[in-house]
Amino acid sequence: MTMDALKDILVDLGIPEHEITETALLRKDLQLDSTETVDISLGLKRRFGVNVKLESRKDMTLKDVCEMVEQAIANTATAT
Repeated sequence: MTMDALKDILVDLGIPEHEITETALLRKDLQLDSTETVDISLGLKRRFGVNVKLESRKDMTLKDVCEMVEQAIANTATAT
């Protein structure tokens, strides 16, 4: 579910679908800049209602991003 949503967002940003894998790094492999990572964060917020910060200096895999989103969803669910 989360990976599918992330794939949709990345395809909308012009990333070829064959490059979108769980092990792909946002900056090194997909060549995303800071503006695009903000777009991803906003897209995830719209779809899942959670804030995810992707602007860190550490490059992240798509699997890392999915795990962050799922953790934020779980935290939101337990907070209510």
